[in-house]
Formats: sequence, structure tokens, C-alpha cells
Amino acid sequence: MLRPAAKHSPRTVARILELFSSLRELTSLDAILERILSEARRLSRAEAGTVFLREGGNLAFSFVQNDRLAGSRHVTEAVYQNACLPIDGDSIAGHVAHTGQAVIIDDVRSLPPDAPFRFNTAFDERSGYQTRSILTLPVINSRGAVVAVMQLINALGSGKSRRQVGPFSSGAADFVALLAHHAAAAIEAGLMTREMVLRMVRMAEMRDPSETGPHVQRVGAYAAEIYQALATARGEDAGVLKRTKDRIAVAAMLHDVGKVGVPDGILKKPGPLSAEERRIMCRHTWHGADLFRDSTSELDAMAADIAAHHHQRFDGTGYPDWSADPLPGSVSGLAGPSPLKGRAIPLAARIVALADVYDALTSRRVYKPAWTDAEARAYIAGASGTHFDPEVVSAFSSLGKMVHVVRDRYPDP
Repeated sequence: MLRPAAKHSPRTVARILELFSSLRELTSLDAILERILSEARRLSRAEAGTVFLREGGNLAFSFVQNDRLAGSRHVTEAVYQNACLPIDGDSIAGHVAHTGQAVIIDDVRSLPPDAPFRFNTAFDERSGYQTRSILTLPVINSRGAVVAVMQLINALGSGKSRRQVGPFSSGAADFVALLAHHAAAAIEAGLMTREMVLRMVRMAEMRDPSETGPHVQRVGAYAAEIYQALATARGEDAGVLKRTKDRIAVAAMLHDVGKVGVPDGILKKPGPLSAEERRIMCRHTWHGADLFRDSTSELDAMAADIAAHHHQRFDGTGYPDWSADPLPGSVSGLAGPSPLKGRAIPLAARIVALADVYDALTSRRVYKPAWTDAEARAYIAGASGTHFDPEVVSAFSSLGKMVHVVRDRYPDP
């Protein structure tokens, strides 16, 4: 059966407003999408779901959840999948984006021949999953433009029938329609944060061509996944884990933004740096931290820690070394034992230290070819306890193929 989604019910207002109050604590787009999709699935009892973001005339596959396939490589890879659908009448999501109208499908295998779209069976065939019922809604901003599409899959029953798939109820559509109505502002805020970060990165890239958008997005994704693995192993509180993962995904992207303060003659020098030039180059950690010195937000505090300390080494032989090269007064509040050692180095900086090195090793540079994943992993394992925190190395080692998925999502030009 194919039918339009019901209009929202006023009784959902308090619950939805509570959700969006909590969204104000989040900064990374992925964390915002994760929270919106999780809540939509909870309200509708959906087994799975996807959020597509509008990018011009296409929908970008941006976030996915699937309880039945949780932990499988299909879902793991889908989290960072770089795929798009055209906004047209061919796909269900494309049709909803094109028309701005929500649709409920009770059984995708029984679509009428005259349906204005078709169901793409590719994911089901690849993963063994069986899609039956679908609720697809547009996310429309205050200007009336579709900014995203949310697609919920397989409504589950309750009690003894909780694993039984059935159609989405009109009541579920009420809840999710109101959530989708309010989701646009949160999504646009996340997009704005991401664009602001990438603008800062582009400023750094103008000075240092190695600081590209794909590089920093990979470092941010690696850092977020490493932190999640580490925090899970520690048994960290789920709320703390989500908020910290959100912050590190964004803050890690700004690790080398301080290179804007390094003279071109040093930053772009083709040959080896002199001792004095290297001392000046190392000051990019100061410049980066200085950008965030007056902020009171937790995100900026983490960004300052990462910018200042991601070149510290676990054995205490990294930089900056405050005693050898005293800090300017403007960033003196970041000074401490020099250089920092072990767990005195902020955790986020210890994580980004590894993420940055791994990406640098596996990326091609004018002075070297890209290392293989195995070569880079061997180097990192060998530097455990000297360059890198052993706990961070262990968390990184547990990621498996996720690192390849991230690289595929953010490829170099």
C-alpha cells in the first residue's frame, strides 16, 4: 500500500523540543544526524534508517543505522559511504526531495506498477537484508527548501511481536513528521560549523598545500573512531562518549591551522630546514592554540589542546618545548612542563598525533610515495610507548577496515 504520511500531532511538541534543546550541545554534523536519526527511529520503532543531505541536484548518502546489521561491514562502510542519488522521480528518496511530500510504503515488494518511483534492491542484495516498510520524509528549512531526506525502514512491533516487521502507523508518522520539521535548523547549524572549519582549513591550505580538505577530514574521522574505540574499551558513559566524539571530530580538523602564522619562505622551502627555521616552523602549534585562547566553549578548548600538543610524543621528546623557546604572552596560559610527557598530554592531542601521522604516511607527498596500510601500521606499532600512547595504538589497531572506508570517503584530488 502506498499512502501519504499523516500530519503531526500537537502532543509530540514537548518531546521534540526536548530533543532539539539537547542538539544545541552538538557541533559535528555526523553527531547531529546520528541523534536525529536515532530519535526518529525510536519514535517510529524503525529497525533501520538513513539520512540524505541535499547537495545541489543530488542527495548525498550521509548517515545510516541498522540494528539487524549492527557491526557488520555493510553498515560500517555505509557510515562513510560517498554515494549520491539524483533528485528526481526514480528513487523513493529522490522523489520525496523533488516533491517535498512525505510517503509511507507498507511493502516495497508490492509497489503498484504506476508508482512514481521504484525501490532499489542493491543494498538488500549485497547485505542479505530484507526491506519491507518504508517511511520517507523531507526535512524542509524555514525558507521552504528541502535540505535533507530522512528514510526509516521496517517498523517493528512491540511485546512478543517486537521482531516482526509491519507497516508504519499514522501515529509514528505524526511524531517523525514533527521531528523532521524541526530538524532543518539543527542540520543547517551543523553544516555551517563544518563549512566554517573547512574555510579555516582552506586558509591554511593556501599557505601549505599539504593541509588539504580531504587530509583534515580524514584526520577528524580517524580521531573520532579511535576515541570511540578507546572510550568503549574503558567503559565510558554513553553520553560522555557521544559528546566527546562529536567535539574531537571537529577539533581534530583544525590541528595544523596555526601554519597560517609561519612565513612562506619556511613553509614552502623545498629543502631541509635549518635549526632556526625548524624552531619557527614548530611555532605553528602556538599560532594554532592562540586562535582559540579567548573562547569559553568546550570545542574551542579541545581545538586549542590539539593545536598546541599534537606534536608532543608520549616519551616526552616532542614539541613544543616551552623552556627551549618561551611562549609569547598571548598563549602563555597553555604552558606547562616542557615538553609534555605521557598522560600529561591531553587525550585528544594523543589521539590526533597518531591520526595525523597515519594519514601523512599513507598519503603521497612530493618527497615520498604513499606507504601501504600495513607499512604504516607496522611503524605505529613500533612507536607505541615512544611516539604514541599504547592505549591509543591499541584503539587504532581495533578499527580494522574502517580506515580504508574513511580514505575512500575523503579521497585526495
